[in-house]
Formats: sequence, C-alpha cells, structure tokens
Amino acid sequence: YRTFKPERDGLFCARIFGPIKDYECLCGKYKRMKYKGVICEKCGVEVTLSRVRRERMGHIELAAPVAHIWFLKSLPSRIGTLLDMTLKDIERVLYFENYIVTEPGLTALKEHQLLSEEEYMMAVDEYGEDSFTAMIGAEAIHDLLAGMDLEKIAGDLRSELASTTSELKQKKYLK
Repeated sequence: YRTFKPERDGLFCARIFGPIKDYECLCGKYKRMKYKGVICEKCGVEVTLSRVRRERMGHIELAAPVAHIWFLKSLPSRIGTLLDMTLKDIERVLYFENYIVTEPGLTALKEHQLLSEEEYMMAVDEYGEDSFTAMIGAEAIHDLLAGMDLEKIAGDLRSELASTTSELKQKKYLK
C-alpha cells in the first residue's frame, strides 16, 4: 500500500507473476543476466525478463469466492450449463439481487429456486430460519457447484448421448 511494490502472495506478487525489473529479484540479491533462471532464496522470485509478467497466469487466495467472467459470460455459459440455469438467473444471484435455494429441507421450496428479498423474508417467517438454506452471491454458486458429482454427470451424459436419436437432445448433451 502506497509503496507501489507488489503485495507478497497477493495482487501483482513478484513470486507468482515474475520480476518487476529485468534480470533482478525483488530483494536485489541477484542482479544481471548471469543469474538468469535462478530463484532467489529470500524473496522466491525467478531472475528473468520482466516481460513474463504479461504472460503468466497466477492463482491467489481470496477471502470470498468470486465468479470469473470467462465462465459466466461465454456462450454457452459454462456455469449455466452445469447448473441448468439461464445466464440471467445466475447473474441475479451473483449480483446480489436474488437468493437461491441450495437446500430446501422439508419445505415446499425447490432446489435452485430463486427468491427475491421479500420472498426470502416471507419464507424465513413461514418455515423458520433453520428449515431451509438459501444463499446469495458467488458463495451460493460455489456451494452448488461443489455439491455436484462431475464424474457421475459426465457418465450420465455419455450414456444419454449414445441412446438418444433426437438431434436437438444430442446438441444439448454435447454442450
């Protein structure tokens, strides 16, 4: 903050993305081209061209889950295809407009049902707070995706694809 240096294990981290200056580690222990490819013991930065920062993809841990725009907005939406929901419905959940029922319990609510703020409050009053689970934001989508058995779904889709003769269903299963 205010030093314009990258935060370690955070945004723009030199250890993850590469050095700030050409052939120089962050702490300055290794400088010049003769140390090319060496990884500094102090700061953990590889001594190489700073241009690699433009090419490297990194992974940083965030405090809360987020949905990447590539998986949300690509056509067809990867998240929407997995959850069998429309892009508009997923956006409503991600942008904190609607709640989504993740666990209906013994209530009349259905899994993946969208609830507005008022509907959610009415459902809590009617069924009680612990009788069902409805979430909002990327955390809700993360929980729904984490609860899926992808191997089983892939096997089911392959068997459905082999047994169906409908062209429309074949296109849907291939997506």
